[in-house]
Amino acid sequence: MCRVDQPATTPSAPKGEQTRALILETALRLFQENGYDRTTMRAIAKDAGVSVGNAYYYFESKEHLVQGFYDRMVALHREAVAPLLASEPKFAARLDGVMQAWLEVSEPYHEFAAQFFKNAADPASPLSPFSDESSPARDAGIGLMRSVLLGSTAKVDPELREDLPELLWLYQMAVVLFWVHDKSEKAAKTGMLVRRSTPLIARLLQLSATRVFRPLTREGVQLFRDIGWFTSK
Repeated sequence: MCRVDQPATTPSAPKGEQTRALILETALRLFQENGYDRTTMRAIAKDAGVSVGNAYYYFESKEHLVQGFYDRMVALHREAVAPLLASEPKFAARLDGVMQAWLEVSEPYHEFAAQFFKNAADPASPLSPFSDESSPARDAGIGLMRSVLLGSTAKVDPELREDLPELLWLYQMAVVLFWVHDKSEKAAKTGMLVRRSTPLIARLLQLSATRVFRPLTREGVQLFRDIGWFTSK
């Protein structure tokens, strides 16, 4: 589990990479201590022991710092779930394990997540998970869900296979929204939500491949396509 006071790189990493990681770590710590809105790039640079110009060289703005946080979380998440995805064939167990791993990786940042969520919730904000700026982290998250699906023994209607990874990522975003507002100890309610919802999704996936439910599920996905919801389209 990664804490904000842990270095993101090893001492053998290139100096530029170390400086970038130092600035990001400093920013995350100050976001936690002082709040996202009250933390300035100048304060981050001063605390990190670099010039303001150097801070802007690596991160053009505070928003870019948060994008760096998104990218790191995706990388940590992928690393955490690699053993599970390499060994577990059942879709429900894979999805549950991936979601539970996300909660574990994200737990250190729960307290300050709500501080910048009000910015991320703005559709016009570069912090939005649906923004162009967030596309690398979003694409990586969708790719992870694609691995959950394709590496499983789940039988999926071929018509749904292309769009299902993004639907699963949208499910994850709904869980993230619940998690941000979850005040239970160690986000226990979010953990319960994941444990209870992943088997339901697996059952729905099974039903989607049956003759009775196939037209209904295809119609639902087509609706998402028609309204332009899928970010990859």
